[in-house]
Amino acid sequence: MPGAPAGGLPDDAFHIFDTTLRDGAQREGINLTVADKLTLARHLDDYGVGFIEGGWPGANPRDTEFFARAPQEIDFKNAQLVAFGSTRRAGVPAAIDPQVKGLLESGAPVVTLVAKAHDRHVELALRTTLEENLAMIADTVSHLREHGRRVFVDCEHFFDGYQANPGYAKQVVRTAYEAGADVVVLCDTNGGMIPARIQAVVRTVAADTGARLGIHAQDDTGCAVANTLAAVDGGATHVQCTANGYGERVGNANLFPVVAALELKYGKRVLPEGALAETTRISHAIAEVVNLTPSTHQPYVGTSAFAHKGGLHASAIKVDPDLYQHIAPELVGNTMRMLVSDMAGRASVELKGKELGYDLSGDRALVGRVVERVKEQELKGYTYEAADASFELLLRDAVQGGVAGAAPRYFRLESWRAIVEQRPDGAQVNEATVKLWTKGERVVATGEGNGPVDALDRALRAGLERIHPELARLALVDYKVRILEGAHGTSSTTRVLISMSDGRTEWTTVGVGDNVIAASWQALDDGYTYGLLRAGVEPRAE
Repeated sequence: MPGAPAGGLPDDAFHIFDTTLRDGAQREGINLTVADKLTLARHLDDYGVGFIEGGWPGANPRDTEFFARAPQEIDFKNAQLVAFGSTRRAGVPAAIDPQVKGLLESGAPVVTLVAKAHDRHVELALRTTLEENLAMIADTVSHLREHGRRVFVDCEHFFDGYQANPGYAKQVVRTAYEAGADVVVLCDTNGGMIPARIQAVVRTVAADTGARLGIHAQDDTGCAVANTLAAVDGGATHVQCTANGYGERVGNANLFPVVAALELKYGKRVLPEGALAETTRISHAIAEVVNLTPSTHQPYVGTSAFAHKGGLHASAIKVDPDLYQHIAPELVGNTMRMLVSDMAGRASVELKGKELGYDLSGDRALVGRVVERVKEQELKGYTYEAADASFELLLRDAVQGGVAGAAPRYFRLESWRAIVEQRPDGAQVNEATVKLWTKGERVVATGEGNGPVDALDRALRAGLERIHPELARLALVDYKVRILEGAHGTSSTTRVLISMSDGRTEWTTVGVGDNVIAASWQALDDGYTYGLLRAGVEPRAE
């Protein structure tokens, strides 16, 4: 049963259906406003999905408003908007069911209906007969079709229902398809299936019913992406996913690995030309909208997806990146990263240096000194894989002035002091003093802050900013403390990671010391030094 072409997709033979705005929004910690949903819809349309399920119009004011505003505020280039709802109530004709009426009033050209496919759910949840459930499906689908809507039917709990009563589950599929549903979607609602079983069931149901099938997989066994691809192997031509795998409980099939696998592993064109290279950007943009930190280890789009740490890997990648990468990261808009740590060898340092703009290939002695320096520092508690800026400063010192740090710097510390005063009235005063030399001038500056580290940061900034006004645009955006192993908790080594930004990019520096203030000073020193380096300020010997 062919339907109208979906937006800007190459054809209607295969559907990428996104349900981030509905199913993804059910993830714990996500609470979308109408403005959020409109922004997400724009990102998903830019990416090139064929269908965007916007929510359940009539179920809540937010979704109703979204369907009223979306057609007016978004010029959809690729996607069609989908309204979600359920079949009519038992004993109530679809033509007068208020919920069905709300789906039509939404104006969405496509409607997804959820229908019960598990006999036990029909009898216990809907409290009706198996025959009436089939009538509810047929009546609702045909009514929506008569009003010009394209209809997909989500068979809720299909796989569990199939295991319990395969004959009835297949009858639900036949009923929906014969009533006019374009696609009947088999849902692993509890997320308990595994790929081999999914593939076998989809293949059997397709052969026995003749229906066009889709797949909706939850990730409770960690198999949602694999189950989705297994369904495709079984004959499904419609996949339902959410951006970054957001969804109820542990989530849904992740849109980005599914799309990347279909395009790069299956050879299917499911996005508009050139859209696959936007995968990483879209993933991170959506994470920002829902206010969740992007997963660093997410396949294809995570910052660690093409990061290499081991010296053996680096040596091979130096010869050919394909030796330890399954695709070129640029295909999905990502980049390869070399991590420098105590596991690093010469190749890791050379490749990382090249990434930072330093050609070290002709100086084996220099590379050897840097490798040893990194290993010495990491033994003390430093970590450079998380602090690229500190590593670049270490490398720069090695190239320009020797590993001992003789390269020109922007300032030279004379001393710093931090004081915490607890007053009788309960008030606490945190004050810091910094004495340093910069551009041949001795500077003494003080600062008060919300804690001794903040006071130290303010004092350092006050001392430098008059002479280096470029620092005015810098901001401290993240601060992490970790207590490393030691004989006693309060006397253990402390590691601090500080992230700063100049409004365009961020960088991270590391400091290690016997206490949190000493470690913080080192990270701040590197942070402001790197900021001045990025601003193009020329250092000088102090």
